[in-house]
Amino acid sequence: MYSLDVNFVKSRKPVKADTVARNFSVPRLSGDMTPIYIGLGVGLASCALVGAGLVILSAQNSKLTSEVAQLDQTLTALGIQEQEIQRTKTDLEQIKGQNRALATVFNQIRPWSAILQDIRDRIPANAVQIQSIKQIVPTQTVVAATPAATPAPSASPSASPSAVAIPAVTSIPVSGIEISGLARSFNDVNDLILTLKQSSFLQSAETRIITATLVENPVQSSAGVKLPQVVSYTIQSTFSDAGATALLRELERKGTLGLVTRIRTLQQKGLIQ
Repeated sequence: MYSLDVNFVKSRKPVKADTVARNFSVPRLSGDMTPIYIGLGVGLASCALVGAGLVILSAQNSKLTSEVAQLDQTLTALGIQEQEIQRTKTDLEQIKGQNRALATVFNQIRPWSAILQDIRDRIPANAVQIQSIKQIVPTQTVVAATPAATPAPSASPSASPSAVAIPAVTSIPVSGIEISGLARSFNDVNDLILTLKQSSFLQSAETRIITATLVENPVQSSAGVKLPQVVSYTIQSTFSDAGATALLRELERKGTLGLVTRIRTLQQKGLIQ
């Protein structure tokens, strides 16, 4: 079979160059140009406003950044001040705790001068002699006062409780007291124990006679006359649980003015009720 080949390129006629040329013309605007100018003006104004706004916002942003930095510095300073305040409060609480502890110590002081004066005032006249007073502590017994030996009491009116020499002893926190001496009779010992039970510095229930025995009178008569026997006694008692604040009037009556003044000062400052 045979195929037919047709070459269209050779059969096409050549196109003339002048027929390709085309005419282009620039359109010309005609009529009123005011709206266009107005639109251009509005657009430029908008751009100017946006630019001005950006400048203002940038300035405000810089100002706010500066204020934030200042606030940060202020907060840092305030934080330091708060730490100082907390430290001051802590120191103040420690000082208050020390003051309360000191006030408690003053309230627990048992002034020996007042206790010994109270015992001296309660000795039956012309009937009882105190030879020694000892402090009784939980682990040991310490001699608090040991006056010189004096003649046994007699019926002579010259003997009196004030004649008993009891030296003053500094305040020492102890749990009790032991009194030893001589008495004219057992009734005189009973009178002494009854008066001691009335003391504000001692516990009435814990005030008791430990020993009471008849002994020979240690005093020898110059005329060779044998003197009657006397009673050798030992009395023990426990100090009262009442603090110094509860015994202010009694302490003042016994002449312990220094401790009374300190306690009243602490009361005025609110450290002791």
